[in-house]
Amino acid sequence: MKRKAIGVVIALLLGSCAASVPGDQDAGPGSRVQVVKQSDGTFTLLRNGEPYWVKGAGTGGGQGLGGGDLELLAASGGNSIRTWSIEQLEQLVDGKSLLDRAHELGISVTAGLWVQHVRHGFDYSDRASIARQRARLRDAVLKHKDHPALLFWGLGNEMEAFEPNVEGEVIWRELNHLAGIIKELDPHHPVVTVVAGADSEKIAGIVKHYPNMDILGVNAYGSAPLVGQNLVGMGWTGPYLLTEFGVTGTWEAPATPWGAPIEPDPSTKAAETYTAYKMDRDNNVGRSLGSYVFFWGYKQEATATWFGMFLPSGEALPRVDAMAYAWSGKWPENRAPKLRELATPVAFKRVKPGSRSYAEADCIDREGDALRFVWDIRAESSDRRTGGDAEAVPPSFPDAIEEGQGTRRIEFRAPDRPGAYRVFVTAYDGQGGAVVHNLPFFVED
Repeated sequence: MKRKAIGVVIALLLGSCAASVPGDQDAGPGSRVQVVKQSDGTFTLLRNGEPYWVKGAGTGGGQGLGGGDLELLAASGGNSIRTWSIEQLEQLVDGKSLLDRAHELGISVTAGLWVQHVRHGFDYSDRASIARQRARLRDAVLKHKDHPALLFWGLGNEMEAFEPNVEGEVIWRELNHLAGIIKELDPHHPVVTVVAGADSEKIAGIVKHYPNMDILGVNAYGSAPLVGQNLVGMGWTGPYLLTEFGVTGTWEAPATPWGAPIEPDPSTKAAETYTAYKMDRDNNVGRSLGSYVFFWGYKQEATATWFGMFLPSGEALPRVDAMAYAWSGKWPENRAPKLRELATPVAFKRVKPGSRSYAEADCIDREGDALRFVWDIRAESSDRRTGGDAEAVPPSFPDAIEEGQGTRRIEFRAPDRPGAYRVFVTAYDGQGGAVVHNLPFFVED
């Protein structure tokens, strides 16, 4: 049910990008969000007049992303989701738009407004293209600004990163113009722009050229626990959100001699995710407004399991349990199985085509559920992209598994074609939980 309109005075006092918004406009039926700077330099987020700490997750479709279970997010203690593009808001979830379904579940939304990237062919010197992008953004804001689930506008994602032949100043100035459009149309929801990590030069560019930004969003993985403290040293005095965090990134992980990143085991990934959330919450020097774990869904990026917290079939992986405990202080009634070890003699080694070996999984279920094992021999990804762009799923070789499919141990042979591969195991508990891991190997002549 939509809330009745209430007149409100909103002051956005935002550190280095402080702004004051006239308060004689009716907020309409939607939510009213403000960030208040305290006398000690810290910040408090208010949603409809009440303190609000973002306990969120990135989710949704598009850009190679498959969304996870929103009802489970709410049951786990999460209260917000972040999307990347306006089209995601209109996708159907349980027969309703994403915004409507989120509102039913008490979940707020940072609504992503996708801003085009140079590496995708966008030309920031083309006035016609700029005008079309501004018009699309204006239409999107007018359409959704009064929805009660709306929390922030997420204007752009990693616009400054991976961009060939373009100065950062060009990006910041255009984002500043776009943010100005948003604030004119909707003064009741702050603007967040997300960057890929942070450094002093980047922060200086934002402060100088992008005063319309209300909240800095930072995507960070290995460095996530220290983002708040690091930003202070870089000169950022405003509020921020940890807009992506979770496991060690593919670019940060150790690699095999043939360059395949080594995926952390499931327990390590759950621990990294939990630790990043807790450290950002507790050691952010009063400037964090909350965070969005990545990724509440499934995503092919280096592997199909690196960043995703669900399988494509919907089962929740151990990182979902970790975030439920982080958000609510309680473990879910049914936890994902625990993989104690995945072992194979070929792990991290070079083998001959057609050579035979085995793999076995030591796995338990805390509730005593019978486990079903599914094994897969899959090629290493040959479609690696930058900036999280969509990647093709590499081919599988089911005929390589000769014995034991469905059990804890398989016999398999290496594919005949030389190249990099991984052996995957997934254990299902039959109650909506699963655990998955892989080990790389290389076939050579």
